[in-house]
Amino acid sequence: MSEHELRVSKIRNGTVIDHVSGGQSLNVLAILGIDGTEGSVLSIAMNVPSGRLGRKDILKIEGRELNQDEVDVLSLIAPEATINIIRDFEVVEKSRVERPHRVRGILSCPNHNCITQSGEPVRSDFEVLDDGVRCLYCGTIVREHLAQHLLE
Repeated sequence: MSEHELRVSKIRNGTVIDHVSGGQSLNVLAILGIDGTEGSVLSIAMNVPSGRLGRKDILKIEGRELNQDEVDVLSLIAPEATINIIRDFEVVEKSRVERPHRVRGILSCPNHNCITQSGEPVRSDFEVLDDGVRCLYCGTIVREHLAQHLLE
């Protein structure tokens, strides 16, 4: 390792999320509800040079493995991400995120006239498109600022 490189230590147990689009790591943490207060050690590298993405972010989350719902949410804002599950300092599972066909109960429909916004006990339900998501109740398509809709 040259003296010009930074080294982030390995984690004993947890998750490493790699190939997140540059600058999106804080959105990923917010969407996953990780704010550092639960005692987990977080390591974040932002805007690291990447041959595949140009710039990428890397997150190391000590003591937490992502479940499938969390991976599905992650896939909406970081479709190129890879998930590495670490146990006893070793990668025991490595996978790329796959965008689901539908996401339920995760997003908020921005259409104020949608039944999901009416106070009725209806969970949101969206079809995942190549460039956004479509509400299956009212047809509203969300393309821009998808991360912001996930945070609402």
